[in-house]
Amino acid sequence: MAIPVLTFFNNKGGVGKTSLVYHLAWMLSDLGYNVLACDLDPQANLTAAFLDEDRLEALWDDVVEAAVPNATVFECIKPLMQVGDLGYPTLQRVNPQLMLDGNIYLIPGDLSLAGFEDTLATEWPNALGSVNLYRPFRILTAFSTIMQHAADETDSDIILADIGPNLGAINRSALIATDYVVVPLGADLFSLQGLRNLGPTLRRWRQDWGRRRENWSPPEFRLPHGDMKPIGYVVQQHSVRLNRPVRAYDKWVNRMPKEYASNLLEDADGPYAATPEQDAVNALATMKHYRSLVPMAQEHRKPMFKLTPADGAFGSHAAAVTDARSDFRALAERIIERIDLSTRNQE
Repeated sequence: MAIPVLTFFNNKGGVGKTSLVYHLAWMLSDLGYNVLACDLDPQANLTAAFLDEDRLEALWDDVVEAAVPNATVFECIKPLMQVGDLGYPTLQRVNPQLMLDGNIYLIPGDLSLAGFEDTLATEWPNALGSVNLYRPFRILTAFSTIMQHAADETDSDIILADIGPNLGAINRSALIATDYVVVPLGADLFSLQGLRNLGPTLRRWRQDWGRRRENWSPPEFRLPHGDMKPIGYVVQQHSVRLNRPVRAYDKWVNRMPKEYASNLLEDADGPYAATPEQDAVNALATMKHYRSLVPMAQEHRKPMFKLTPADGAFGSHAAAVTDARSDFRALAERIIERIDLSTRNQE
């Protein structure tokens, strides 16, 4: 049985997507789940969040590249850009000393992954051909194959994928491999426009992938369904700044329930919630910025809710750590409920 893939996606950047994936992975592991995180963003920010500089150097430095076979997702798919077949990744286990119960494994990202964009774009129309379909489908489903193999190897309960803020061929291939989508949002016009772009794009990719699956029947290897089911949105709460008064925040954020429902779910009739806080159907969470904890967490390379007084988290910082733990636990539990992960975990 395929392991469920959850992807956080918005084609508008700067909405806290990578931080959400990172913290959700830690919280799910604390709740007893084995998590596989896959960094499919060519910026590789998720990889940099999980691994210290020494481990990053071992992965990315050309001098030591040969010492770690298939060290990154790009090294796994690189042979497909020539005449070879894909390889399976050497997984990175995230710091087990901080784990309460489950585990986190990482398929590291790579800045060179951007070079795979053209190959994916070329093979997309070829998957509708009448002959030699093995290679086009092997390339288009490479991310799915790598992630599912790694999840089986690590006995993972869920796969979390981090992707870049664009509508290119790499993200299309990542979404083909995706079962569920969470949409992070900021309180601005750009996030609003992102929703309007994202809904039609997901529907088109879902339909186009369905046509390609039907064109290769029966397939010679397992193909992902590419459901890309939206399960909700997460709003980044405003932080008081002189140029961003509360009224400006409210103006945009209170339009999100309608825009999400109409664009992602094709709900043109409503009724729509007046605010995200009142949107029990589609709003997964409104997350605080926790700006004071971010540099501290980055310095100690751990999630904000695992900071301790020894890390400098005392006084108001300690209270913020408690709030962060509560917020991310609530988000994780809502996602678990939405995708029936607890049922799968018991099977």
